[in-house]
Amino acid sequence: MLASGLLLVALLACLTAMVLMSVWRQRKLQGKLPPGPTPLPFIGNYLQLNTEQICNSLMKMRERYGPVFTVHLGPRRIVVLCGYDAVKEALLDQAEEFSGRGVQATFTWLFKGYGVAFSNGERAKQLRRFSITTLRDFGVGKRGIEERIQEEAGFLIQAFRGTRGAFIDPTFFLSRTVSNVISSIVFGDRFDYEDKEFLSLLQMMLGSFQFTATSTGQLYEMFNSVMKHLPGPQQQAFKELQGLEDFVAKKVAQNQRTLDPNSPRDFIDSFLIRMQEEKKNPNTEFHLKNLLQTTLNLFIAGTETISTTLRWGFLLLMKHPDVEAKIHEEVDRVIGKNRQPKFEDRVKMPYTEAVIHEIQRYGDVIPMSLARRVTKDTKFRDFFLPKGTEVFPMLGSVLRDPKFFSNPRDFNPQHFLDEQGQFKKSDAFVPFSIGKRYCFGEGLARMELFLFLTTILQNFHLKSTQSPQDIDVSPKHVGFATIPPNYTLSFLPR
Repeated sequence: MLASGLLLVALLACLTAMVLMSVWRQRKLQGKLPPGPTPLPFIGNYLQLNTEQICNSLMKMRERYGPVFTVHLGPRRIVVLCGYDAVKEALLDQAEEFSGRGVQATFTWLFKGYGVAFSNGERAKQLRRFSITTLRDFGVGKRGIEERIQEEAGFLIQAFRGTRGAFIDPTFFLSRTVSNVISSIVFGDRFDYEDKEFLSLLQMMLGSFQFTATSTGQLYEMFNSVMKHLPGPQQQAFKELQGLEDFVAKKVAQNQRTLDPNSPRDFIDSFLIRMQEEKKNPNTEFHLKNLLQTTLNLFIAGTETISTTLRWGFLLLMKHPDVEAKIHEEVDRVIGKNRQPKFEDRVKMPYTEAVIHEIQRYGDVIPMSLARRVTKDTKFRDFFLPKGTEVFPMLGSVLRDPKFFSNPRDFNPQHFLDEQGQFKKSDAFVPFSIGKRYCFGEGLARMELFLFLTTILQNFHLKSTQSPQDIDVSPKHVGFATIPPNYTLSFLPR
């Protein structure tokens, strides 16, 4: 009896100490960090946040606290940046200070600070430099990769023709095609569209990516230290991520057995060669763990973001058939029907280029960006951000900044056209982020979006099961990612 009483007293003392420490830390930083709602111990500002609509919740806080504010996602303290001015000042004007990588809890479960996307410091710099150079070596940004995309677009057109106008869900048609482009670089070859292992990989990618957008995914962002031990959808996401890593590990083992150091076939070979060159360096970042995670980073990023953007694109074009008709007219006039589109065609196709930009702006696929982290004690505006503070640069708030886009909530290609109907750039077009950790796959993504969209519309009309006014373009989920609603459509030959 006495022992249980002492245990209860000890537990109460520990809880009291935790509360007092939390209050003391908040007061110590008060007046230094940006303003924000007062957090509760452990749960932070959970009660003020809607995990179904996390971005909207943060935007409502902006109305009260301004474009730079502090929020607590459970025990995580986050500084949120909203609007073009705040994001630009941080990621461009103070690029070095904001170049660290914060946490994306679902992916961090697997990557744990390894790989090009989720690493920090010297590791991040070395892996990023190597990845950019190696992608260039395998044709990214050159004619070689354009021909690869054109070839893959041809396979996609055949697949759509094979549906004979039936209504289909385009999700895996698009992910197979997009994934094959990055697969040809990292694995050295494309997959057959009916390859069951390939389809399983795409299902795992889609599942884990969509989980990060769900309400449970946002809860996991806040309370991962507890939830990773509990049953729930997060365990399925972990299983899917582990399955993807296991596949990459199998590919790496195959390459190790057949490697010719004088003739690299793909990204994996190039990394293995670098590992051999640095095997006597005890501090090298070129080891098996970083190879697995960097390859997986490229595989996921090179598949899900572009295929999701294309799914948004088809939906929006069916909602706005006048926009589709104008693209058809421009494609017919500039390209015709007897040759494949080329990337250079875009300079003569301002309307199509404007539509692609508007699809990316409106779709807002990664609205909160990947979290950043300040690399040292940083003065930002009138605030003090201690080293290690996590930062959410809200890319969605930039893509919807009314100072740059006249009707930010509406889909309108005129946002990227001048009075003469020519394409106009916008500084607030930031779907690939900006600064030192911008997406280095931007060039590849732009080429894929243009070539896939124009090739499809050169060959097909898009037909919905609904009339345009009845098509709902509200997102299915908005969290780390913005996921379009499920839909079917028919590809009718032109």
